[in-house]
Amino acid sequence: MALDDDRTDMASDELSLDDLFERLERMPVPEGYKVEIVEGSIFMSPQRDTHWEITAVLFEQLRTTYPRNRIKSDVRIDFPGHLNGFASDITALSKDAEMDESGRWNFEDIEFVAEVLSKGTAVNDYGPKKTAYATAKVPAYLVADPYVGRCHLYTEPKDGEYHSHLTVDFGSEIDLTATGLDLTLKTDEFPRD
Repeated sequence: MALDDDRTDMASDELSLDDLFERLERMPVPEGYKVEIVEGSIFMSPQRDTHWEITAVLFEQLRTTYPRNRIKSDVRIDFPGHLNGFASDITALSKDAEMDESGRWNFEDIEFVAEVLSKGTAVNDYGPKKTAYATAKVPAYLVADPYVGRCHLYTEPKDGEYHSHLTVDFGSEIDLTATGLDLTLKTDEFPRD
């Protein structure tokens, strides 16, 4: 009976997001891989050159509006939902953003998030991550898809969903002024896979 009780206790003791990340830090994650936890599942994806180039172009353009210390890339931020610790490709924080007592940024302070699609994790970017960003009321969420040469901009978050969706081909401009950001992104330098 005691053995069964121990097994039940172990099964019901779910690891926290911090516990999962602590274990990941001890694992031999290959260099050049990004690790995220989406709805309690661990995802590792290799960073490709195309991925980095699009991220760099976005960073450079955001720097025209945001100071460097308010733009983050591949930095863990915990989001609403079940065990969501994302390391978004690009995150822009509000001017009054401050780290919490654990040394992490708060999702409430995010003004813009961008993800560059990877084939292996695309289902996350269009599914649970999009839902978490909408639930967190991130005003603008951009998905850049180098496989088809297209961007998807999601805006107007309400009740865990984005109520506006704009699709543009690489080479077009993305006007973010309606989201409260004083910025228009150019996509003409985005490479394709």
